[in-house]
Amino acid sequence: MEYYAHSKEDVPPQEWQRLEDHLKNVAERAAEFARPFGGDEWAYIAGFWHDLGKYSEEFQRKLQGENIRVVHSEAGGHLSQQRMLRGLERVFCWLIMGHHAGLADYSSGDSGAKALEPKMRKPEKSNIILENVPDKIKNHPTPDFPQLLHDGADLSFLIRMLFSCVVDADFLDTEAFMDEGRKKVRSKVCPTFEELLASFDAHMDEMCKGVKPSKVNKVRAEVLAKCRNMAEREPSVFSLTVPTGGGKTLSSLDFALRHAIKHGKRRIIYVIPYTSIIEQTAEVFRNIPMFERAVLEHHSNVSIDDQSKRNRLAAENWDMPIIVTTAVQFFESLYANKTSRCRKLHNVADSVIIFDEAQCLPPDFLRPAVFAIRELHRYYGVTPVLCTATQPVLTRTESFDFKFEEGFESVVEIVENPDAFFDDLKRVEVKVFNDLNPVDYNSIAKSICSQKKSILCIVNRKNDARELTRLLSEEQTVHLSTNMCAEHRLQTLNTIKQRLKTGKEPLYVVSTSLVEAGVDLDFPVVYRALAGLDSIAQAAGRCNREGSLSAFGKTIIFVPEKQPHYVLSSASLARGYLQEEKLADIFLPTTFQNYFGQRFFQLGQNALDKEGILALLGNNSEFSFQTAAQKFRLINDDWTLPLIVPFGEAPKLVGDLLRWNVRSLFRKLQRYIVSIPKRTMNQLINEGHARELLPEYPGTYYLHNGGLYTSRFGFVSPDKIDAYDPEVNII
Repeated sequence: MEYYAHSKEDVPPQEWQRLEDHLKNVAERAAEFARPFGGDEWAYIAGFWHDLGKYSEEFQRKLQGENIRVVHSEAGGHLSQQRMLRGLERVFCWLIMGHHAGLADYSSGDSGAKALEPKMRKPEKSNIILENVPDKIKNHPTPDFPQLLHDGADLSFLIRMLFSCVVDADFLDTEAFMDEGRKKVRSKVCPTFEELLASFDAHMDEMCKGVKPSKVNKVRAEVLAKCRNMAEREPSVFSLTVPTGGGKTLSSLDFALRHAIKHGKRRIIYVIPYTSIIEQTAEVFRNIPMFERAVLEHHSNVSIDDQSKRNRLAAENWDMPIIVTTAVQFFESLYANKTSRCRKLHNVADSVIIFDEAQCLPPDFLRPAVFAIRELHRYYGVTPVLCTATQPVLTRTESFDFKFEEGFESVVEIVENPDAFFDDLKRVEVKVFNDLNPVDYNSIAKSICSQKKSILCIVNRKNDARELTRLLSEEQTVHLSTNMCAEHRLQTLNTIKQRLKTGKEPLYVVSTSLVEAGVDLDFPVVYRALAGLDSIAQAAGRCNREGSLSAFGKTIIFVPEKQPHYVLSSASLARGYLQEEKLADIFLPTTFQNYFGQRFFQLGQNALDKEGILALLGNNSEFSFQTAAQKFRLINDDWTLPLIVPFGEAPKLVGDLLRWNVRSLFRKLQRYIVSIPKRTMNQLINEGHARELLPEYPGTYYLHNGGLYTSRFGFVSPDKIDAYDPEVNII
């Protein structure tokens, strides 16, 4: 009897994909994916056995059109229990039994979730199926422990990397048989790193021709030269500690390209905390000739449908030379258990990974995040670069109240003596307002108006941003917060930049912290509500950014009457650095080493792995993959829901979606979403302001009352609309 893996409609069985061919194709491709980290033998056998359940007569009848449910993912796992060395069989059960449903917890515990261990105890049906499997397949030699486990690699991390190899190989081989068009698109060749570097060098030469001599540009040139020299060094964990405005985006790209060529790296990945910086970074890269065909921008706010078909497919498994993505996408994928999220992981191996604004690594998940970076560096050929003006302490140290075991053994600084660059690039003096005694926003508004200059004021809460904006001239003041959808914020930022270039009157911008890290704004004066020292430094980076003022810019720190609880501990620590005698050295790298050491001491060991992720994945091979994936969420949306707002094209897109229910339209709406508290959503629904889009998109609501979305503040809840925008400027 001939057994098949996949069928096609209106095609005779003789032209279906033979099961033996599919198994061999997946095995070979999975092995190819795992070869960079020495897991090829394991990936091969997992791929070779992943679909042995399709040797059942029931599955073949299903292919013939019978409407029956067949589980085909367990037989290969049960075979591994019979054939593998003791201790290895569980690994292959995870890889094979989870290749559709995902990596399960070993034991269901109290959760009631489907677990691996009960499946391993029920081999009876599989034994019948395995009698149909050719001997050359089921008797294929089994692998021993791979070298990287002998070297100390983490087993749960290796399982996720191998799982990525198997499921991506399975997806790609199935796709190649079922959809010849997608196969052709994937086969399009991208520029090589050598070609990209030649284009990059020509672009930089052209840029430098028109650059005026200045202290800022002198530092940028020196940073670039340091990056070029250090790219030749052997792979290590690197840091690039550069003052804000020091040109780290292009310099880090220069380092990554040269290091990738020198050491045979396959990919460059930029991991960035905020989508606003991603869009800015991706745009910088795409302005370089040839890079448009090499860069994949992958995050929730980018409309994949607006990208090329090659990019849309590459987003599934990161098969592009340069990836620009979010920390949320990157780290949540590393700890994911679902096939769709895990597919890309094997393509992270052998990469240069730039962690832009490294101080933004999430404190609640710092230990598992650093552990993952260290594991990628030690065993998977990754060169990490921690890139920021405010470098956190991520090396192993006992200077905290605990031993930071997950920290790096050492970090190599690309820029020798970074303190000197910070001295050379000093463009800002820091002042404190009212001796750091609490003040109301009337006082801040009066102080802003008295300056007679364009001013950026950054506050900690959205309510504070609205309150202060109301106290300032409407014609001169722009508000920014996450109550505005991504498209609204982008348009507003472009308006701000244009008005700063051409405006004669002072411009006042009141914003939450979303403008702090990486957003290219330049004001002569910046006000900052007291927060952590890293936030203060990032705010100061928006002040006199280009060093164009004849004197220093001013960054003024004030304490609002009401401070949110989540900034109290970091703000109290920052106070100690805002004493008059310390202000001159406040932004030096050595200051931040001291600050972050104290900050981690203040938080304590448990707080840096708040959800206990490392324990869930380190429990004597009884790993809880599903539970860890559910708990590892950098953005906790338990208290919020997505609300599509009537800004820009959103009303038309919603209308088209309701008419045709085309999923690509739903993706385009991502740029018009605001996250709001669940209690506010309930109010909107009960009062008839919002409604659920379609049954096909449960939990996604549309704000059809346009009066609650204003051009000035974005979304304003019904109980605040009169107070904050009495004229209701409806868009």
